[in-house]
Amino acid sequence: MTAAIDFEAIPGNSHLVNFNEKKKDGDRQGKIVFIPTPSDDPDDPLNWTPLRKWTAVACVLVYTLGACIPTAAIYSVLPNIEANTTITLSELNNGTGYMFLFLGIGCLVFQPLALQYGKRPVYLFSMLATAMICVWPPYTKSNGEWIASKILQGFVGSSMESLPEISMSDLFFEHERSFALSLYGLTLLCASFLAPFVAGFISEGQGWEWVMWWCAIFGAVCFLFLFFFMEETNYDRKLKVDATTGEVITLASRQQQLGSVFTNIDEVMGHNSKADQLGEKNESQSNAMDASSHTDDYTENVNIVNQTSNVEVVNSNYYAPAYHGTKTYWQKLSLFSGRRKKFLLQHYAFAPFLMVRFPVVVWAGFLYGSSLVWFNVLNATAALILGGSPYNFSSSIVGVAYLSPTTFSVILFFMSGMCSDWLKVRIALWRGTGLSKPEDRLWILLLYCILGCFACILWGVGAYYEIHWFGLVFGMGLLGGCGIFAIASSATYVVDTYKELDTEAMVVVILIRNCMSFAVSYGITDWVTDLGYKRCFISVAFLCLAANLTFLPMVFFGPWIRNRQKHMYWSMVDKYRKLGMH
Repeated sequence: MTAAIDFEAIPGNSHLVNFNEKKKDGDRQGKIVFIPTPSDDPDDPLNWTPLRKWTAVACVLVYTLGACIPTAAIYSVLPNIEANTTITLSELNNGTGYMFLFLGIGCLVFQPLALQYGKRPVYLFSMLATAMICVWPPYTKSNGEWIASKILQGFVGSSMESLPEISMSDLFFEHERSFALSLYGLTLLCASFLAPFVAGFISEGQGWEWVMWWCAIFGAVCFLFLFFFMEETNYDRKLKVDATTGEVITLASRQQQLGSVFTNIDEVMGHNSKADQLGEKNESQSNAMDASSHTDDYTENVNIVNQTSNVEVVNSNYYAPAYHGTKTYWQKLSLFSGRRKKFLLQHYAFAPFLMVRFPVVVWAGFLYGSSLVWFNVLNATAALILGGSPYNFSSSIVGVAYLSPTTFSVILFFMSGMCSDWLKVRIALWRGTGLSKPEDRLWILLLYCILGCFACILWGVGAYYEIHWFGLVFGMGLLGGCGIFAIASSATYVVDTYKELDTEAMVVVILIRNCMSFAVSYGITDWVTDLGYKRCFISVAFLCLAANLTFLPMVFFGPWIRNRQKHMYWSMVDKYRKLGMH
């Protein structure tokens, strides 16, 4: 059956914690609800075994490495390129600006293609095309050729900007999502920082041309890995509801593969006692097959039709699932398993423009974009500051300095990923009703406000006063690592709020982000030259602080905005579901 959407539901609000039991000490015991609700199909990405799921994650991260490394490898060798060509440093930075612009514009083409024909073929094409284009830059002799090569590289590599976030949301539940997206953000940042590190040594030993040729070789290896291990995550989820109990029939209730639809909240929060663990183990063993026989009105059933229109009421006593096992290895390698039966490409292409009407999406793009602005300022000045007087670092040593932001990215990953998921669950528990809001995660940005401002001043003002190189490298690391806060926060905020149209929303986020990056990359050289290090980076520090503090208005006004636009949003969802898009 196709049930009606509840237009009064506020997008993003969910009952993440269900209070249905009491502990021995009298306190209520909360259990995390799996959102979105998994089906009873073993090929549903939410039901994949841990090995299958983490193999898919590994493939997304390998693709991210293969597409990202060529975009960042040249940063530490820009002076070498300037010395060996007729292209000036300003023109080189302008070219990278065009690349970032088309990393955003390309999403308008490849994201609809991924929804129409599947994510796997888009990933494979993007990886192979990136590897091939990396062969071109060493042969460029003019500014026009340089810009053309960067535009094409940005266009074919644009899938790395928005598709991995959607793949992660395909695989993980709401309370796990920030960790997965932070893992993607960590890979993105580490690739961006380690590439110049390695490139510096390659440039000194083999020449800067080999930097791009090695990127081409690495991209080809990544393509082969993805071809044999990446599978499609596009999935048309169909839910079965028991006519007697009103509960969703899941794979857990049929095969004991996932346990209960609920996960014990103490287990997730890390506070189980040994007695509780033993009790839960015994209870799960005795009740796993009876998970679908409870009669409580579980909170995951509230607004279930808003999650998917494919809801069917069945009698569990006579219901026989049509699924007879998971796909074979060769079926997983198919390039057509994610293809839509109806041709809807024009609707997929136009949908992102309608998502611009939602302030939540626009603000997330601004937050993500502002973080990339500071990243570009750092990259554009690293070789200039460390390679100039009084430090006089060689290109290889400038590359070594990029180990600092790599290290800080790993450290801050645990704060942005694990703490964000922890915070979301903890606030839902603290409310006492189990209600969770997308804005709950945004409080993690307080750390970004403090650390980002401090890092900008240490890097730029420190360079002006020619402090010891360790202070600069520390500031460089802290500024680069802080970017993971914005990556995780903006992506999870959008996906948590508009999960049903998250793919279209992320296109808008990335387009805004990359337009901001292009604008700054195009003028960064003049900005630093005209203002000098001290005034430039003091202004950068307080712009960074002001940009990140905008999360406070979103925390307080975001729920009101989402409530005001709920009818507009669910009307879009209803329209696209009737077309067969979602």
